This record gives sequence, C-alpha cells and structure tokens, in this order.
Amino acid sequence: MQRSYSPPPRPLSRRTFLRGAGVAMALPLLDAMRPALAAGKADVPRRMVCIETNMGILPQFFFPEKAGKDYVPSPYLERLKAHRDQLTVFSGVSHPGVTGGHAAEKCFLTGTPHPERGGFRNWVSLDQYAAEQFGNRTRYPSLTLGVGNEGQTLSYTRSGAPIPIERSPRKLFEKLFVQGKPSEVAARVEEIKQGRSTLDFVGDQAKRLSGSLSTADRARLDQYTTSVRELEQRLQSAEEWEHKPKPKTTAKPPEDEKDGREFARQTAIMFDVVKLALETDSTRLVSLFIDATTIHNITHHGNRPEVLAELRAKEEVQFGALAGFLKVLGEAKEQDDTLLDRTMVLYGTCMGSANSHSNYNLPVLLAGGGFKHGQHLAFDRDNNYPLTNLFVSMLQRLGIEAREFSTGKGTMRGLEMT
Repeated sequence: MQRSYSPPPRPLSRRTFLRGAGVAMALPLLDAMRPALAAGKADVPRRMVCIETNMGILPQFFFPEKAGKDYVPSPYLERLKAHRDQLTVFSGVSHPGVTGGHAAEKCFLTGTPHPERGGFRNWVSLDQYAAEQFGNRTRYPSLTLGVGNEGQTLSYTRSGAPIPIERSPRKLFEKLFVQGKPSEVAARVEEIKQGRSTLDFVGDQAKRLSGSLSTADRARLDQYTTSVRELEQRLQSAEEWEHKPKPKTTAKPPEDEKDGREFARQTAIMFDVVKLALETDSTRLVSLFIDATTIHNITHHGNRPEVLAELRAKEEVQFGALAGFLKVLGEAKEQDDTLLDRTMVLYGTCMGSANSHSNYNLPVLLAGGGFKHGQHLAFDRDNNYPLTNLFVSMLQRLGIEAREFSTGKGTMRGLEMT
C-alpha cells in the first residue's frame, strides 16, 4: 500500500480557511486557456522566483566597481561567473520610503513605505499580483516558501494579509507529488465544500449589512465581497484539481535540514524541490524567504576584520547555493529553451548595510527570464532608482500589461527583453 503523507482530516476553521484558500487553489490548465501568441505558436510559460535573504549582504563583496558589460566580478559574483551572461547586477536601487531596518524585510516584494510605523498595512506582493493574473494556469497559483527559524513571508494578499510559508522541503515535495488515498482525497473535497459553505454564509451576512453602512464603508465592503467571490471561484476549481492526478517524478523525497544555522544548506535543499515544481509546471510563481538570523550578531561587525571574514564565508556559501540553483535551471530543457530561459530569478535583500540597518543601495540581481543580461546597471547611490521599476519590467515579461506597480511608475531603465 502506498504510504500516505497527507494529514488526517480535521474540521476547517474559518480563520485557517481564509488564510490558506488563496494560496493553494487554482483553475485546471486547459488547452483553451493557452492563448496563441501568434499563428501556430503555443503559449510559452513564463515563470518567476523571488528570493530575499533578510540579514543583508556585505556590499563591498557584492557590487562591482565598474558599470556596464565589462565589469570585473566581485568576490560574490565570482561564485556566479558561469551564469554571467544570464544575469544583471543592480546598484543604486532601493524601495522609495521603505525604512525601518529589519522591518523592511516584509516589504521586499511589495515596496510599501514605512513598515516601522504604527498601523502599517502592507500592499499586495509582486508574486501575488502576478498570481491574480495567470495563477489559474497551474495547480498551484504560487508557492510561498521559507527557510530558517522565522515564520516571515514575502507574500501578501491584496488586502495586505501575510500568506503563511512552507518551511519543509519534504512537505513541499509531498504536496506536489503525493496523490494520497481515495479516502483522503474525499476528505479534502469535503473540506473544500465546507469552505464554500462558510463563504456563502459570509456573503449573505455582508449583503444584509450593506444597507446600513455609509458610502465609504459600503465601498470597503464591496471590495471584501469581491475577494470572497474570487475565493469561491478558486474553491470550485480546487475541487476539480483534487480529482486530477498529480505529476510523477523519479526524484526521491528530500530530508529536511533541522539545524537553523545551516540555512544555506536548507536553501539548497528547497531549491531542489522548487526546480521540480517548475519543471512539472505545478506552479510558475515562487517566493522564498531566507531567514539568516543565526548570523545576526556578526552582521553588526563594526568593520572588525575577523568578524567580516566570518560573515563573508557565510554569505559566499549562500551564493554557492544560488549558483547551484541557476545551474540546474540552465540544464533543464523545455522545448527549445531551458527553465532558466523562461524563469526570472530575483535575488536580493532588504538592507544595503545590516551593520548600520540602512535600507538604501540594496544588493540585488536578476537572472534568467529572457532579458538581455550580462551587465551591471549602476544607478545613483545618493539618489537611488526605484527597485519597484524592476518589478514592472518583470510583470511585463510575464505577459501582464502593467505600467506601474507599487511605487514603480515605469520599467527598469537599461533592462531590455530579448
């Protein structure tokens, strides 16, 4: 008998449902959903993986000194030299108005200003904005992941609610590839039906309340009921997905690394499963939060040589893990392209200097995805260029007609598509 990896059925609470329904459900991918890009050409899947490491990156070992295509790789970029022609390095970029030191980690994919202030409410994250547009083409509209000891997430709904992360590569593998017994499938379908009943009740209550509200409150309530209707549609689709077989893989389930100090190894293991998710087209959108708080004390190095050397060694291992991820994406073929050709990989941090808690001059790079890479785009380090403009470019590369996103009011200057 096949081993079951699914949790036993349990009553679905309203809180759990509302937090999770928007993450794990999608419409089935039908042939009719594949728009023709031109006569006789099928839809080319475009993908995006967004990664943030939360303890900063030592800028002196990341940024090249020279701009343009002839830059000399820095020590960290030397670890990525095999992919030089497939990545662009940025300097002089940041999120306008995003301050607060470590508080900024929740804004890496949203660009929402002033997370340190009381009453802060986040905006929708880049991955979830994209999931709203085309997440229905895969079993999972997006995967929201994390490694390390924290439960922080990069992904936020349109209402600013955080989307919980999955920290176990093994559980992620099981979610992607283990079908479960018929009784377990039936139990999950019943949970979905319970969730739909909950939303029906919420919708009815909202309609009754609407007549007694002010104009402003009715507008807010209308926004909420629109979200409820979207969840209802996802739930209906999810029921169909539960009856469809999951993709097969010859890969073995990974073993989780439990030691939080080994966050680079945890990241590498998670990358292996992410590659499988992309390769099987189980999702096209992934966010990954790398919690490196175990090295927090040495990020406040005070320029002491021995501490800098220790921190550099830790960060170089992280770039080694990233290099391994880019390598496997570049080796995986998909028709006439590679997964890396069709997958944008954003890698960066919320702090330009963890030592001073600065949120300016962020170390950021973008690999793959079909851009004209092989360059260092250097902007003004005193008057930073909006990183959110890069997000507009990324949305457009996904095929989304976006002219702005968050504080970004245009595309990234100097970054062109192939």
